[in-house]
Amino acid sequence: MNSIIKKAALALGVVAVAQMAHAAGDASAGQTKAAACAACHGPDGNSPAPTFPKIAGLGEKYLHKQLQDIKSGAREVPEMVGQLDNMSDQDLEDIAAFFASQNIQLSGSQEFTVMLNNGDTVDGLELGRKIFRAGNAESGVPACMGCHSPTGKGNAPAGYPRLSGQYAQYVEKQLKAFREGTRKNDGETRVMRSVAKQLSDAEIKAVANYVAGLTD
Repeated sequence: MNSIIKKAALALGVVAVAQMAHAAGDASAGQTKAAACAACHGPDGNSPAPTFPKIAGLGEKYLHKQLQDIKSGAREVPEMVGQLDNMSDQDLEDIAAFFASQNIQLSGSQEFTVMLNNGDTVDGLELGRKIFRAGNAESGVPACMGCHSPTGKGNAPAGYPRLSGQYAQYVEKQLKAFREGTRKNDGETRVMRSVAKQLSDAEIKAVANYVAGLTD
């Protein structure tokens, strides 16, 4: 667990340095450039269905990095293939700035039960709250709020995205992708892959559902 926390701290230091050289995008220009994004993500970044993530309010630095990674192929998103090929980095900056300036709409949490690896059935919402706020000392999982803040709003300057309000299905899918190594654009520190590999299916489903309805 200590190694994961050290990796998170190192990542924070790296992104802090990168932030100093990070040029801000133009949200007004980004609104026009983002017109094509509306079909999947909604005109304000609140996608109408969990097939596509909500990108409103996730943080400019995070969004810019994801757009760069998708364009370069560092992050494989089949639905986005070719969508960014003709865009400059300034275009990506502007689009990121626009969506970062929008307000995310909460998806809401659902009451449900999950079965742990030992066969016990527990309250899924309570398990999600526990993982998000305290982690799991036995398996070495740190608290999610360490990077994503106690309110789930993330850390925009450091590049950690907001989780609060995101579709539970999307968060679950991404955590499993990090765990399987099919998503690996979390940098050399491998923070998300290090965390996700310690999470069980039940814990992933629980924390994804919890953050979907997390409010201040």
